[in-house]
Amino acid sequence: MISDRLKKTILNVLKLDDYEIQSETRADEVPGWDSLNHINVILAVEKEYQVRFKNIEVLKLKNIGDLQKLVDSKAK
Repeated sequence: MISDRLKKTILNVLKLDDYEIQSETRADEVPGWDSLNHINVILAVEKEYQVRFKNIEVLKLKNIGDLQKLVDSKAK
């Protein structure tokens, strides 16, 4: 399950108000989530949760559920 905090962070970066994202949602399915905004999303998530991701961790992400799991593993 995706937290409201993570959803809000992602949707704020992409300037989407009511877009529905789920654990299985992939970046290429979300309007405006291109390669540049991918970096912006990751940076915004790192800032929001005060964590740092390794490049390899980001490259392994397949969907938003994976991002949530990564955040949960790093957040205190």
